[in-house]
Amino acid sequence: MTYAEFWHRYLRAHAQPATRLTHFAGSLLALLALLLAVVLLDWRWLIAAPVIGYGFAWVAHLVIEGNRPETFGHPFWSLRSDFRMLFLWLGGRLEPHLRAAGVAPPPRHGQAAGR
Repeated sequence: MTYAEFWHRYLRAHAQPATRLTHFAGSLLALLALLLAVVLLDWRWLIAAPVIGYGFAWVAHLVIEGNRPETFGHPFWSLRSDFRMLFLWLGGRLEPHLRAAGVAPPPRHGQAAGR
């Protein structure tokens, strides 16, 4: 499987908006924990970062999406995709990727298709 194929599979595994929002919260809090580790020079935040990030993600898959996290099969591509999805969302550019993966409906008549 190529990364492009995985990316669409990854997005389909995150079809529910609540799953994505939970992922975003976990990823942002994990980044905050990394920042705290550097600023406070406290190694415990380095341990907390993945626990926070993966904890939010795995709960979302179990409770909201009802599927198995992609982390178990492709840990590095999954981590890359977590942050790709987050930064696309923050930039308002996630919707076209979701549509290409068959997750989001096509734009309504009169709406821009996005990037």
